Amino acid sequence: MVTVQEAEAIIRAQTRDFGIEELPFEQALRRVLAEDLKTDRDLPPFNRVAMDGIAVKYEAIAQGTQRFKIVGTQAAGGAPLEVQQLQDCIEIMTGAALPPSVDTVIRYEDLEIQNGIATVLTENVHAGQNLHRQGQDKKQGEVVVAAAQVVTPAVVSMAAAVGETQLRVKKLPKVVVISTGDELVDVEQTPLPYQIRRSNSYMVKAALQQFQIKADMLHLPDDIAATREELRQCLQQYEVVILSGGISAGKFDFVPQVLEELVVQKRFHKVQQKPGKPFWFGTYGQQTVVFALPGNPVSTFLCLHRYCLPWLHASLGLPEKPKLFASLAQDISFKPQLCYFVQVQLHFNEQGQLLATPFEGNGSGDFANLIEADAFLELPPEQSEYNKGEVYRVWPMKSLL
Repeated sequence: MVTVQEAEAIIRAQTRDFGIEELPFEQALRRVLAEDLKTDRDLPPFNRVAMDGIAVKYEAIAQGTQRFKIVGTQAAGGAPLEVQQLQDCIEIMTGAALPPSVDTVIRYEDLEIQNGIATVLTENVHAGQNLHRQGQDKKQGEVVVAAAQVVTPAVVSMAAAVGETQLRVKKLPKVVVISTGDELVDVEQTPLPYQIRRSNSYMVKAALQQFQIKADMLHLPDDIAATREELRQCLQQYEVVILSGGISAGKFDFVPQVLEELVVQKRFHKVQQKPGKPFWFGTYGQQTVVFALPGNPVSTFLCLHRYCLPWLHASLGLPEKPKLFASLAQDISFKPQLCYFVQVQLHFNEQGQLLATPFEGNGSGDFANLIEADAFLELPPEQSEYNKGEVYRVWPMKSLL
């Protein structure tokens, strides 16, 4: 049996690089960018007008000119107009390119316009005001979006702005999610009194969708020959195999035996934790990693968030997330010398502290609490009493916002 920290280190040592592929930029949302995006020209690419109004030469303002003759109107996207006289101006719209013959924009709110004459109503005019200067944001060739981050709507927008119609993104692994056990039936079925519907595999599949992974699903009966044949095929076809159930000490828990028969290298079996103690992890050659999670729903959920998803996050080249800590909102006791992952609700107090209120529930089979809980609080095994106000690490399963 390994500690939680040992299990984490063993799993992290088996991160994989699944390669790179190109996608049309509008199809790359939520994928991981594999290459920096750079500007193909200055941003903005010209001196951009930031307010609707008139464009003038500041020299005229400095000389005391307050009335300007409007010699033209320039819309955004229009070719720049020019002024010939110091007392001339151009009506100009937000987003337009500033003509070289003017250098300052006075907004409509500070003007009175009658009969083609614009009168300045304020003395508070500064040279170069209301302009977004060429290259002020980024110079040509500069990085505007660094690699190793998730493509968001803002990244899609920037890709469009710099003309990157194809984005290089990290390839996603081929994943299969496998449930086990004769007690499980299809969601559409009406279970017999001694059966339950399959839910763990749907939970795992849904969690993987945050990475845009569309996992396949498979169910194994309590039959060792069928388990052996199905897993043999999965190890050849998939890069990530995630099982739920069949790994404890029961008479029909064939999974560890079959995996070792198929020459999957066991990296560990059992972790000093509750829930999720029977957790099994191994590798098959250089191609496939196998996460065999305990079948109880809370155990599956905990191992998924504590180990599987962080491994996937690292394998896709994303930087490690900042560690999150919360203060216990009440005392709690736990006697076994195991790392205890207790379900908690999170909230911020008026001082901005993150507080964790425990849900102890009815064991690892009680997944109803998962609906109400926000996170798992990781309580170390070196103690049995955990006091209000003590701070421990949190593993969120929901957004805090």
